[in-house]
Amino acid sequence: MKPMNAPHLARPFSRRRFLQSAGVTLALPLLECMTPVFGRAAQVKPTRRLLIISNNLGFLPKPFFPKTEGRDYELSPTLSPLAEVKSEFSIFSGMSHPDVNGGHSAENCFLTAARGPTKSGFRNQISLDQFAVEKLGQLTRFPTLNLGVNIDKANRSLSWTRDGVLLPAEDSAPALFRKMFVQGDSEAVKKQLHQLDERGSILDTLTEHTKRLSRDLGSGDRARLDQYLTSVREVEERLLTAREWELKPKPVTTLPEPADIRDKKLIFDKLDLMLSMAQLAFESDSTRVITLMVDAFATPVFKIHDDENTTEGYHGLSHHGQAPDKVRQLEHADREQMVLFKKLIQSLASKHEDGARLIDRTTVLFGSNMGDANKHDNTNLPVILAGGGFPHGRHHAFKADNNTPLCNLFVTLLQNLGVETSAFGSSTGAFTGLNSI
Repeated sequence: MKPMNAPHLARPFSRRRFLQSAGVTLALPLLECMTPVFGRAAQVKPTRRLLIISNNLGFLPKPFFPKTEGRDYELSPTLSPLAEVKSEFSIFSGMSHPDVNGGHSAENCFLTAARGPTKSGFRNQISLDQFAVEKLGQLTRFPTLNLGVNIDKANRSLSWTRDGVLLPAEDSAPALFRKMFVQGDSEAVKKQLHQLDERGSILDTLTEHTKRLSRDLGSGDRARLDQYLTSVREVEERLLTAREWELKPKPVTTLPEPADIRDKKLIFDKLDLMLSMAQLAFESDSTRVITLMVDAFATPVFKIHDDENTTEGYHGLSHHGQAPDKVRQLEHADREQMVLFKKLIQSLASKHEDGARLIDRTTVLFGSNMGDANKHDNTNLPVILAGGGFPHGRHHAFKADNNTPLCNLFVTLLQNLGVETSAFGSSTGAFTGLNSI
């Protein structure tokens, strides 16, 4: 993938390949264009990071949204646990994805905005996180991390490729810890390098064959083939970067490997652990972009207090029909998530990097594809935005009957991350109500 910072950083140059093509053995000096991708790109601007969290059953809308707007808005009952950090986040109402409806079918479209998820032949499109990495290039060991809590890996994900293929989420904290910090033995590393080299060899052979083929093609087919070869070259670049990261030692942490939480009933303990793992990934610079889906739909009866479990699964509760006891249980669940969100904000604010607070370099969006699960409504989505160096402390309210595209906000998040783009998904432009400090 090609970093967007400057033309001379477009592609890492291999001295070995240059010498082979020139037919000489003269040693060349180490030029800037020969420096590995991960050794160059991060020096241009302060590091920016993005964490996106989604609960696929959303929140009770009436207790969630503030009744007033602007800077002097009053926190709603659901948002009340966030009172101490009110200046660190913003609330959005009246935003959604146009033509993304069908209730639960929209859960895989929260970061793609792909229209018509219930229509025959529907095909998803690239998600926000994958789009960002496609533009920025691989700046860290892991381009993105796609995480989940109680997630149905085969059917749900926030991350999708440009071809609309689901990227499974990692839902094991110990497995994620080992991936980030545990270095394989020499044989394991050698095996991984061999696999990478084999893939590279296949691509090299394929490229040569297709180049010979192009001489006999018409202009239309040649253009399509050139587009295909461009994709092959991008894969080659990713393989080269992956090989460099495989040779680089993993970061060291003094923290012990976390214990796994397998009981789906402990959904909030699992969410708390995964949020801690996401912060650890940012602190170790293992990645810059993380997605986290809380799969409430797949969550059975769960614990809302030390001495109380819900009377039924999360999905059943979401279809409450205004039954007082079901609404009460959901209100507790919604506030508990805000307690954990407050904990994350305060933790990120307490950590520093190059003299800046980690929260100011980390944008955190917490939202949902569901505006009102009781009605299977996918409009007026709940959205909270924290950090990122943005001026916060406001409720940005838009029309409930004519929603503003959520992708407008996504464009602003991409730009804040360093992606040079003016459009994404169904956007009609960047959201102008936020300005970076």
